[in-house]
Amino acid sequence: MKKLTPILRGDTYYIRMRVPKRYASIDSRTFVKLSLATDSMEVARRKAPEVWAQMIEAWEAKLDGQVEDGDARMRAARNLAKRRGYRYLDAADVARLPVAEIVARAKSVVDKRGRLDMKEADAALGLVPVPTVTVSEAVDEFYNVAGDRVLGKSPDQLRRHRAPRLKATKNWIAAVGDKNLADVTTDDWFRFRAALLADVAAGKYLSASANKDITYLNAMWTAIAQVKQIPLTYSVKGVPLKDSKAKKRTRLPFADDWIREKILAPGALDGLNADARYILLGMVNTGYRPSEGAGLLPEEIKLEGKVPHILIQPNRNRALKNEHSERYIPLTGISLDAFKAMKNGFPRYAANSAGLSAVVNKFLTENKLLETPAHSLYGLRHSFEDRMLMGGVDERIRRDLMGHGLKREKYGKGGDMEFVHGLMLPLAL
Repeated sequence: MKKLTPILRGDTYYIRMRVPKRYASIDSRTFVKLSLATDSMEVARRKAPEVWAQMIEAWEAKLDGQVEDGDARMRAARNLAKRRGYRYLDAADVARLPVAEIVARAKSVVDKRGRLDMKEADAALGLVPVPTVTVSEAVDEFYNVAGDRVLGKSPDQLRRHRAPRLKATKNWIAAVGDKNLADVTTDDWFRFRAALLADVAAGKYLSASANKDITYLNAMWTAIAQVKQIPLTYSVKGVPLKDSKAKKRTRLPFADDWIREKILAPGALDGLNADARYILLGMVNTGYRPSEGAGLLPEEIKLEGKVPHILIQPNRNRALKNEHSERYIPLTGISLDAFKAMKNGFPRYAANSAGLSAVVNKFLTENKLLETPAHSLYGLRHSFEDRMLMGGVDERIRRDLMGHGLKREKYGKGGDMEFVHGLMLPLAL
């Protein structure tokens, strides 16, 4: 690149540079003269590289705006507006500006010969059409703009993440129609609410399920609008359904005697497929989530050494529920025996654990192994937690083993593995 040598013209320094060939398609000049807005040679030398870099960035923004893609054209206009020292506004908002500012913006889009520069006009006058995304397109677009939210999820986890969002979208279109997100109104949301309320009254959904539709749609659309700069004009205040009679569904823990005398009775689980049976048995003294047990890789099952244990961590089979879920759990009692029998993991459910709970709960129901109709496989997790509580295990260690967050700041390691293993041994079934 030619040396940036400031040139004094009158009482102001400038730089005069040839327009690079790369930008010939968006700037017809052979040379550009850029003011450094100073009469000091020392200041001019310091400012010259910065002013030239800003000119390059403006040209690059114009190049971006040449493509047909609407998103890229919008980004280019916003970048160029920033380079020119003003905020990008759409045409309607530009029209509401003070007259002097409108005139200043209008003057900036023509060169000294009076020729209109459309890229400058896009930026100064807000002429780029707002990108459009319809309700039906929003699910795919959400994963385009917010892919980091599902990073590391297995195909099965991704399918389960998408399913309720697709359901909510289908319900919206049936009730309201397939509109552009920018055109969705608060009235539309209350039409949707009315449809959900009718389904709840008819017994098709619980209020909590209906409210999830509202949450999923609003979260997706807000994320898309933020990235694509789509103005959303609606409010969801007052839209979620209220149900004062609803009670939070709890998963009941099994009594230890029930586990010993019924579930662990000789032959009680023989009719259950081996993978499901050993996942259940592994859960008794670890309290892991069923999907966490199912997704274990052989190298995460540590049976050698002083403390046999499993490692719950992100792997190719699954992402974890949250940051607190990554942990080790010592193996004791019937759970240690289960992992000795299945030291290579559970291939039947490793990549897709979606049907695991249904298979186990059906078996437990048919064989009268549920303590009450309200019990389920997940109750074994709560039984393990209750056993630790009754055994006097410190809250910090209980939360670490369950994969729960601690409501206060954590200090130290929470007890080494041998220490924790020693606490678990007397509690094992």
